[in-house]
Amino acid sequence: MASVFFFGGVAYDSLTLSRIDRLQDNLILMLYVSLLGAFVVLFGRFQLGLVPPAPSVPRWHPLRVIHRIRLHITKAIQFLLGGLLSAYLYFYFQSTSFTTTAFFLVVIVLLLIANEFLHHRLSRLTLLLSLFAVVTFSFFNLFLPVITGWMNAGIFWIGVFLSAVVVWQVLRLIWTGASWRTRWEPFLMGVPAFACILILAGFYVLNWIPPVPLALKFGGMYHQVEKINGQYQLLFRDRPWYQFWKRSDDHFQSDEPAYCFTAVFAPVSLKTTIYHHWQYRPVSSLKRFQTTDRIPIPISGGREKGYRGYTAKQRLNPGEWRVNVETEDGHIIGRLLFQVKEKKDHDRSMRTILY
Repeated sequence: MASVFFFGGVAYDSLTLSRIDRLQDNLILMLYVSLLGAFVVLFGRFQLGLVPPAPSVPRWHPLRVIHRIRLHITKAIQFLLGGLLSAYLYFYFQSTSFTTTAFFLVVIVLLLIANEFLHHRLSRLTLLLSLFAVVTFSFFNLFLPVITGWMNAGIFWIGVFLSAVVVWQVLRLIWTGASWRTRWEPFLMGVPAFACILILAGFYVLNWIPPVPLALKFGGMYHQVEKINGQYQLLFRDRPWYQFWKRSDDHFQSDEPAYCFTAVFAPVSLKTTIYHHWQYRPVSSLKRFQTTDRIPIPISGGREKGYRGYTAKQRLNPGEWRVNVETEDGHIIGRLLFQVKEKKDHDRSMRTILY
C-alpha cells in the first residue's frame, strides 16, 4: 500500500500542479510548510515531555484535542512531507537540464522515497528537523522569484537566510521551557538542520540546483529560423524513419549556419536575461569546451509555451559543439549538443516545423 500511495501521490501532483506562478499552488505549498512546522513543534514538545497532561480538562479544551491527535501526528507529518517533496520534484524536473543539476533532482527523489518507505525513522527529531529544513529551503527557492519578479544570487541568499530563520524559530518553540543538561544541548539538536541548509547553499554555488522558476520548454538546433505571422518556422534535415521523435538536427557542416532556438518559461512577473553560451572543442580532443560566444536574450514571463528566441553562428569549425542555455549568473537551464563536420553528408530533404 505504501508503494501505491507513493506513485499515486506523484501522479496526482503531476496532474493537478500546473504553473509555478499559479497563486493557488503557491498558497497550498505555503499552507503545507506552515502546518508541517506546527506539527514538528508539537511532535518535538511531546518527545521532550513539555506538553502537560490533560485528563481533567473539558473535552473541547485545546490540550485535550492535542492529546487526542498525538497518535496521528507522524502520519500527518509524512503526508505533508510527501506532498511538498512531490511538488518540488515536479517543478524541479521541469527546470533540470540533466547535466550537473540532475544530481539535486536525485536527492529530492531519494528524500521522497525515504519519506514514503522509512516513515518510522521520523521518530528521530533531528532527522525530522533536517527534512523540514530541506522543504523550507526549497519553498523559498521557488516562491521568492515568483513574488518579487527577480531572479539572481541576492534573492537566493535571502531565501537561505529566511530558511534558517524559520528553522531557528521552530527550534525555539520546541525547546521553550525545557531543562537541559548542558547549555549547548538545544543548539546541537539543530546542527543537522542548519547543516542541510548550508549543503544546499553549496549546491547552488556548484551549479547543482535547477534554476527554478525558469524552465526550458523547447529547444533545438536548426538550419534556418524565421518568424512569420507570430510563429517561428524552424528548418532542419528530415530524420530517418527510426528517429521519429526528433524535431531538430544534431549534425551540421562547416560551410552552413547553425541556429539555436529556445523557448524558456518564466512566471508572469519575472523579467530577466538568459544567455546562449556557445562552446566548442575539436574532434577527438580531451580538452574542455572553450567559449566562443555568450549571447544575451532578454525575456519576459507569462507565455505558457515559453518566451521564444534564437541565436546563430556562421562557418563553424569542425568538432563538437554545445549551447548552454544559462541564467545571468551561469546556472544552466538546458543544454543542446551537435557536431560539425568538414565532409559533406548525403543530402536529405528539409523539414519545417512551427513553434
